[in-house]
Amino acid sequence: MRTLSGRTIASLESRQSHELAGMITRLGGTPVLAPAVRERPSQDDAGPMLARVSQGHFAMAIVLTGAGVTALFAEAERRGLLEQVRQVLASMTIVCRGPKPQTALKRYGLTASLSTAKPHTSRELLDALASTNLDGVPVLLLHYGERNPVITAELTARGAMVEDVCLYEWALPEDLAPLHDMVRRVVAADVDALLVTSQIQFRHLLEIAGQAGLAGALVDALNQHVIVGAVGPVCASALRAGGVVPDVLPASPNSASLVGALAEYFELTARQEEP
Repeated sequence: MRTLSGRTIASLESRQSHELAGMITRLGGTPVLAPAVRERPSQDDAGPMLARVSQGHFAMAIVLTGAGVTALFAEAERRGLLEQVRQVLASMTIVCRGPKPQTALKRYGLTASLSTAKPHTSRELLDALASTNLDGVPVLLLHYGERNPVITAELTARGAMVEDVCLYEWALPEDLAPLHDMVRRVVAADVDALLVTSQIQFRHLLEIAGQAGLAGALVDALNQHVIVGAVGPVCASALRAGGVVPDVLPASPNSASLVGALAEYFELTARQEEP
């Protein structure tokens, strides 16, 4: 049976922090939570974009995030355009990066025409569109908390007429005390593992460490003393870009698989250390 055997597991998750803490607890670990990201509405005016959607301006919608779908329909409802936008999207080609946007779309009776293969990175998205003629096609690209210029550039190079939409932004939490405490605990190796479930979480943690003059010490501790789990390749790339090599990468890019893979890592390590 997989178990975390009482180890202290740090998490930077914000949106589903309690769910992740529950997974850790059920496997016998002690969770330590320091939410690292706050999602806030973008300052961009969504009105002109929603008007173009309602008028059928776009032939394709590419959705990178479930939260973006939720924000889109919330804004449409606020402006009295919910059903109109839903009907127009139902007539469009919808392309999803991963299962979360698909789940969000289903709440509104919509399904994706095309979706990505695992591990659901930008590369799989662009590969999924490889055989699609995008020349002259007006595309609504619904981003996550920041724009992804690589996707925009490649779609544009293929001839697509891309409109970038970012309806929410990633920001640091209003209360930074838990993150400062997390930096101190990691540097002191007072946690056994750190779980990273989005790229921006680690970037924010590194930013807070830098403000305290502890960025180098944080990276050293994560490489030498604390086991680091990344939920998927995008997170792993962000960690490596910051100088940290992740120890655990699950087969499926979701939180449950990450916690399970961490427990398996500790069990395997313990067996290898047995005399």
